[in-house]
Amino acid sequence: MNRKMDPYHKYQKETGDFIFAQDTLRKADVIFVPGNGYPHMAEQAARLYRDGFAPYVLPSGRFSVTVGHFAGVMEKKERYRGSYETEWEFLKDVLVQNGVPGEAVLCENQATFTYENAIFSRQVTDRAGIEVKTAILCCKNYHARRAKMYYELLYPKAEILVCPVQVDSVTRENWMETEEGIDAVIGEASRIMKQFSLMLGIGSQSEI
Repeated sequence: MNRKMDPYHKYQKETGDFIFAQDTLRKADVIFVPGNGYPHMAEQAARLYRDGFAPYVLPSGRFSVTVGHFAGVMEKKERYRGSYETEWEFLKDVLVQNGVPGEAVLCENQATFTYENAIFSRQVTDRAGIEVKTAILCCKNYHARRAKMYYELLYPKAEILVCPVQVDSVTRENWMETEEGIDAVIGEASRIMKQFSLMLGIGSQSEI
């Protein structure tokens, strides 16, 4: 069968294109970095800051609600060796070590899951008097669509531009080739459906 006409591969491509959201970047008011234990997203945010894409970077996160404490640095432990109590402390250290001045790093250290990253980030920018018309979102590549949707909910008048970052072997091109990739992408699709249906009042708490 011609691969171009194969409904299964067409579905794979459409699913990958949806989950692995990516936008063309331009200058913004702030760069968002949702909480995590990988340095890659904050390193990318630092590069964008140094290149003049935004005057502020806002990393967000306390720790994962499923763990109850900061689980530690996931990669490059030899470089980022601080005694971090929150994801925000870790991400700020990554940013500062990569050339972002401390005064340009905004603080949100209470969020415990991605939706809270967006909720509490909005509170921070509001308190700081920052009108967010355009923002860049640096996040893991296969978390991109869900994260973008959360931040769009909290910043409905802003344009949220996703800058996805690869931290493991799963990419838009190869996700369907491994069990790890399939689980990651289909898991994201499932979470989008369940979590957003709950927010819209058409799902139940037991679905999450």
